[in-house]
Amino acid sequence: MKNGKILWADDEIDLLKPHILFLQQKGYEVTTVSNGRDALEKAAHETFDLIILDENMPGLSGLDTLGQIKMENPEIPVVMITKSEEENIMNQAIGNKISDYLIKPVNPNQILLSIKKNLHHKEIILEKTSSDYRQEFQHISSQINDSYSWNDWFEVYKKLVFWELELTQAESDMDELLTMQKTEANSAFAKFVKKNYEKWITGGEHPLMSHELFKTKVFPLIDNGEKVFFILIDNFRFDQWRVIKPLLNEYFTAEEDLYFSILPTATQYARNAIFSGLLPNQIARMFPDLWVDEDEEEGKNLNEAPLIQTLLDRFRKRYTFSYNKINESAFGERLIQNFPQIENNQLNVCVLNFVDMLSHARTESKMIRELASSEAAYRSITESWFRHSSALDLFRKIAEKDFKIILTTDHGTVHVNNPIKVIGDKNTNTNLRYKVGKSLSYNPKQVYEIKTPERYGLPSPNVSSTYIFATNHDFFAYPNNYNYYVGYYKDTFQHGGISMEEMMIPLITLTKK
Repeated sequence: MKNGKILWADDEIDLLKPHILFLQQKGYEVTTVSNGRDALEKAAHETFDLIILDENMPGLSGLDTLGQIKMENPEIPVVMITKSEEENIMNQAIGNKISDYLIKPVNPNQILLSIKKNLHHKEIILEKTSSDYRQEFQHISSQINDSYSWNDWFEVYKKLVFWELELTQAESDMDELLTMQKTEANSAFAKFVKKNYEKWITGGEHPLMSHELFKTKVFPLIDNGEKVFFILIDNFRFDQWRVIKPLLNEYFTAEEDLYFSILPTATQYARNAIFSGLLPNQIARMFPDLWVDEDEEEGKNLNEAPLIQTLLDRFRKRYTFSYNKINESAFGERLIQNFPQIENNQLNVCVLNFVDMLSHARTESKMIRELASSEAAYRSITESWFRHSSALDLFRKIAEKDFKIILTTDHGTVHVNNPIKVIGDKNTNTNLRYKVGKSLSYNPKQVYEIKTPERYGLPSPNVSSTYIFATNHDFFAYPNNYNYYVGYYKDTFQHGGISMEEMMIPLITLTKK
């Protein structure tokens, strides 16, 4: 079986017979020519998997040949071999997108390594990645069973995200095994949260949570003389951070952490807690005009700038600050144009809503469902948005100035596929991952229930209000029109409940390079 078809052009090709024989023994079909013109002629009439070019051929040089090959067949990997170590020649070759650059004398194994790197790297990476994950699988399962603290869970989640990205990049077919392990982890994580959440909220030892973010991460920086851009991307998960991180590496060094969203993991609660520095019931009690109850029709996150002001006032911080919400690229472009007006502020808060809009659009639009049909596709769309939107331009602009950036989110999202029945009255909220109401009917074994909301930092719309939260990949469905409802919402991304993806969320400090 042939490993690949190779064209080798060198004016001293007869001297390279041992190298060619070595490659043929390794299963490669090698066609040889002695000049650039013949190389172009062969490439025009035959299909090759890789081309090896000597840079210093008489007549049409290797660089000239390379340029013409790339013009006609830009996808063919080309390996340049040369006696010259001149930087100018290297730059020209790299500029023409060579796949490798070797300095004579070369031995057969060097050539083989270059060929493998360019023709077989996917198969080699796939085999190695799959093998490594199989070996790691049991260790991660043990970690899941032995995770008793939030730091243990941070490590489990980081490891699962790492392998999810590695297996996706390697185009591995081990998705089912990883999905099974993530489900196992989320089941154990839900038990961990149920056991510990009450004491986290009532004053026991606890991880960093939404309402403590500014006090713990933002104020110390500003008080130390830093200017801070606080950027919140709604619905932004740790795996999504990892795919946009390479786009920011040119401009920033990143200090990477996770923190816990409060429950419900929904904008109305978690984001308002971030910006007020208070738990939801405290907001409702102290600033009733800034809190919007579940059954009210107005938007639930319209008072973020006033909430930030109450936070600054309460801590006696006299920072100059701005609040900016970007729902579309035009708003981002306008912010960049108006940057001189805010660059002297000690604090600039910016909310980017694209990922939130994407998750909603994926539910409501058949086309978006097709485009974001899997976790990998969902990440890919996030990366593509960030790369091509005004968001990346904003980060570049900030990098020109002397700002620290705190990049975070209010909650993540989880892929849901398992409906569980709940019955509520007409005033019950519409979120698929949590419900709050006074007459909810459900199976207590399937949910995390809170019957004393005040004790958990939550407001009570009614005296007998109960909150219930979905775990793992569950979502709430009403018995009425059940099949339609399930068909519409199954395999969508939702938030509000208890899962690693929703609760353990990125907290990134970016420092310009």
